[in-house]
Parts: sequence; C-alpha cells; structure tokens
Amino acid sequence: MKRIFPDFAYGDGPRSGCWWDETSEMQDRPAVQESAFFDVVVVGGGFTGISAALHLARAGASVAVLETRYVGWGASGRNGGFCCLGGSKADDGLLDRRYGKPARLEWRQAEKCAVELVDSIITDEGLDVDRHSDGETALAHRARDMKGLRDYARSVQENYGVEPVLHEAHELATQGMSAGFHGALTVPIGFGLNPRKYLDGLAAAAERHGAVVFHGSPVSRISSHGSRRALEVNGCTVTAEQVIIATNGYSSEDLPDWLAGRYLPTQSNVLVTRPLSPAELDAQGWTSRQMSFDTRNLLHYFRLMPDNRFLFGMRGGILSGPSAEHRARRSARRDFEHMFPAWADAETEASWSGLVCLSRSSMPFAGLVPGAPGIWAGMCYHGNGVAMGTFTGKLLADLVSGRQTDLEPKIVGDPLQTFPFGGARRLLMLPLYAGLQLLDL
Repeated sequence: MKRIFPDFAYGDGPRSGCWWDETSEMQDRPAVQESAFFDVVVVGGGFTGISAALHLARAGASVAVLETRYVGWGASGRNGGFCCLGGSKADDGLLDRRYGKPARLEWRQAEKCAVELVDSIITDEGLDVDRHSDGETALAHRARDMKGLRDYARSVQENYGVEPVLHEAHELATQGMSAGFHGALTVPIGFGLNPRKYLDGLAAAAERHGAVVFHGSPVSRISSHGSRRALEVNGCTVTAEQVIIATNGYSSEDLPDWLAGRYLPTQSNVLVTRPLSPAELDAQGWTSRQMSFDTRNLLHYFRLMPDNRFLFGMRGGILSGPSAEHRARRSARRDFEHMFPAWADAETEASWSGLVCLSRSSMPFAGLVPGAPGIWAGMCYHGNGVAMGTFTGKLLADLVSGRQTDLEPKIVGDPLQTFPFGGARRLLMLPLYAGLQLLDL
C-alpha cells in the first residue's frame, strides 16, 4: 500500500483509548483463506462499505466485504457519533456558481435524505445505538458570528424544508447550554449515536441478508480479467463483476492508481470524560444533550451522552507519530478545559484520533473510477461520515446494480480533482490551518 502519512497513522497508536471499544464487543470474523467469486466485492468495512453491502444483499446480490483489520477499525469506528447534515464544505454561493441552484437544492436534499436513511435503518433493523439529541446546534463563539447564523437560518427553509430555531445569548442558560457562547442556531435534523453500535448493527444486518464480511483481509492488488475484477488477498484471488472502494481517509494511492493525489486525509481528535454528576452539570450550566459545535473554522464538536459522559472533539495535528499524537490529545484537553472550566477536574477516560477525508472540490465523490470499468468509489465526507457514508453506500449499491435511484445528486459524480504536491500534499494543511486559526480569533 502507498499512503501519505507515516505508518504510525495507520497503526493502533492513534486508535488506542477509543471509548467506543468499551461499549461494543467486536465480532470475530474469518479472513480470506481461499479463492472465491462474488457479484460485488466491497473494500473497506466502515459506514460506506457496510451500507453498500447491506443494500446489495437486500437486493439479492452475492457480496463480500474485505476489511484489512476489523469492522469499525478505521474512521467510522472512531467517529464522534454525529448523524447530521453535511458531507461537503461548499457553501450555497459556491454551489450555485459552480453547478447552479437546482443542483445545489438537489444536494441539500441529499444531505437530509442521508440522515433519514440512517434513521430508517436503525428502525427497520431494530438497532440500539444510544440515540439522543433533537437536531444539531451551532454555537456562536464570537458575538459577530450571530450574523452568519442568522443568514444561515434564512437558507435552511429553502435547502431542507424545516424551520430552524435561533437562540439569543441570554436564552442559552434556559436551554442548558451555558459555556460563554453568544447565541446559537438549532436545525431540527439529525441525532447523536454510538457509531460502533450503529456500525456493528449495520454489519450484523448485512450478514443476516446474506453478505459475507471478512476481517484481516487486506487487498494488495486489483486487476482486470475480461469483464471481471481480480483482487489479491492473503495470497488468494477474490473475483467479482464489480468492486466498490470504500476506504476513505485510509485509502491507498495505488488501489486503484487513479486515487493518487485525489483525496486528503486529516486528523481529528476526540476525548470522552468520566460520567459527570448532576452537581457538576449544574456547576457548568450545561445539561443539554444536543449534539453541538461552535462556529470556528477549526471547529470544536461536543455532546453530553446518555450516560453523562461528555464527548469533545476537534481537528487534530498535521504531523503523525507518538509525540505528535500526545500533543494533539493534550491540545484537545486544553481546549475542553478552556470552554468548560467547571469540569477541569473531570478526568479524561478515553482519547483517540482518526483520519477524516477531504476533497479539493469540497464535495464527496460517488461513482465509477475513470478509466477503470467495474470499479466504483465513495469517499471524502469532510468529517460527516455517519449519514453521508451510509447514504453513499446505498447510492453505490443502486448504481452498481443498475437500479433506478432517486438518491443520486449529480454533483457527487464529478471525478475527484488532484491536489498539488502529490504524496506531500498533507503539507498544504500547514498554511491552511495557520490561516484558519487567525480567522477564528
């Protein structure tokens, strides 16, 4: 595999201390040990890959998932658990200029449909995912940011067909959201969940419908043989009519070669505190279970979970290694204590990091890999993979099967553009992060 971060980023170090591992027992699954044929092979056992497998299996296809480690090992199993609107970093103005208003509205409805899809899967499959929160709340970290929230509120009705709720600064205490913010906006779409419980339930549902999920099965090469694709795995050959690449930020530059330089992984750090007592919650004035984020460009995201542990996340460092990981975790803790000073004595019970994935166009991609018949890919959710990864998995399942789909927003089919600097492109984050930090002051 050819990857752009040092090996540490793809090992167990960043994952050590992941809270979700304490909440859901990993299912043992076999590795590929003999050659086999399937209609569709999915590479990657995260939200996208498992969703694709579930929807393909429901439609009667024979489908296998090949996961290098185990389901949920990558970004999906380290997620902050925000099932919410998102998937791109392109605002309405950029989308209108680039694609036109109808395409923008189609994309915004896809964001909403993605959340609804997760909701329907949880309901249909009877999954227990520790669900909470009525939508998502954006909190103004500066007084002047309220103008941006008011402007955004006016676009929510047009884009999503719902009425958002503005909260002035003096109202936040009554909402149980006292942390020095200058107001807020709640959009009533989305909910918080335990991403490992959701993903484990998704995988079990896929298997009930006939999908086969392999652990410990890294793909070392993909080649074409006539109308079929051959994947080399553990010294065996797994053959399929169609292949879906669903490795997102943990992708390899050469699986397939077209991916080289077309995606940008970046780190995100999360911590979880011990359970907070009612007295501690009252002392801070934060009792809300809304999933929330602040208006910084390098945002913080946080939520009080059903067991009264507090989850706090932020974009991590640019470098990767034991020392860089330690600094990133320390930075997250520092920001947490600054924003929630009453909880300075609330110990961190878990802390970890993972790779989110960006595209140069600020939009996800879902479609055929150019120049590679029979190979599809779905990726680049910009830190919002719960809903959009699930949605993309279903979209790819429909496209691969040749079924009519009403899900497809045309703009996600635009091929990924190449970043400058090739394998060194993560260095682009140095000036970008520096500039965003200045804008956040």
